[in-house]
Amino acid sequence: MDVMNEMLFLITALIVGGVLGAIFFGGLWWTVRKGVASEQPALWFLGSLIVRMGVTLAGFYAVSGGRWERLVACLLGFVTARVVVSRLTRIHPNRLAREVTHAP
Repeated sequence: MDVMNEMLFLITALIVGGVLGAIFFGGLWWTVRKGVASEQPALWFLGSLIVRMGVTLAGFYAVSGGRWERLVACLLGFVTARVVVSRLTRIHPNRLAREVTHAP
């Protein structure tokens, strides 16, 4: 029974890591889009960094429960989310050419 509980914790840690990664990297993508168009981009980037890091570190701490195996599973989910978010938010060359025409 103890092995089943630990497996459940590892699967949960993996899923939570994926959610934390989606929040972190999705938030980064959203911040870059908002910050570039803002008159005070430093405020956007600094505020976003503090919030994203705080949520991520608190999530990793809560999930780990002092166990390195859970921390590794959470990290694996986090890195997987990075790959997924990077692919979902990729800008195609045709779209990029249209977006950069507004530069001064």
